[in-house]
Amino acid sequence: MDPERAVPETSGTPPEAGSAAPSSRPGEGGAPGAGRAGLAGRSGAYAAARRHRWLLGPALLLLAIVVIRAFLVTPFGIPSESMQDTLLIGDRILVSRTTAPADLRRGDIVVFDASQAFNLRVPERGLLQTLVEAVESLAGKGQPTDYVKRIIGLPGDHVRCCAADGRLEINGVAVTEPYVAPGQKPSLLTFDVTVPPDRFWVMGDNRGSSADSRAHLGDPGGGMVPGDDMIGKVWVRYWPLDRLGPVEQGQIASVPRNGE
Repeated sequence: MDPERAVPETSGTPPEAGSAAPSSRPGEGGAPGAGRAGLAGRSGAYAAARRHRWLLGPALLLLAIVVIRAFLVTPFGIPSESMQDTLLIGDRILVSRTTAPADLRRGDIVVFDASQAFNLRVPERGLLQTLVEAVESLAGKGQPTDYVKRIIGLPGDHVRCCAADGRLEINGVAVTEPYVAPGQKPSLLTFDVTVPPDRFWVMGDNRGSSADSRAHLGDPGGGMVPGDDMIGKVWVRYWPLDRLGPVEQGQIASVPRNGE
């Protein structure tokens, strides 16, 4: 007797002719060939997995790039002359996303989402456009609302232009700005602002060609950038190679807090 077809005897008599004994092996006892079909299906799935296992490496690499870009370092390209001569058109930079807004200092160069601070219209994007922009962002192409500027006023600062000697004044102290493009005045537009809590006053180094906080004084928020819209602090220039290296932040000299 085939042991895989054996069933417990209950009366000592053999099973009636034509009766089917239950099977102890999965896949048997059903339609003829069902077990073989199941094995063939599993073998096919395994073979398909082996054929596509080369995709695992690129998929993991892409995942690592997305995670690094979202939480650690993000590449950006410089599209305008507003930060000359510190950053030139075509420069490629890496932006550190690990600096919290509370740790930013006057003189830091930052990239931020200007859609709220500068009252910019965000264009509607379809799924295809979103995917294309996601791929382009891996190469450093930012969104149209991503701006790069220098922090001049911290939360609570009183910033105005200009002092009696023509320099920018922060909390009553006239400051020297060595990063301003040669021949440029601190500002052709006069202003007198107090930066609200959790907001920042930003300006470009090329003061005559920079649409910064000054250009949005009449907008909701007065051109001040919320801390939550800060993408990160500029860290290093990686292109062109002859200018490879850290980007000098040009810290502003010590200034007392407003009211001190």
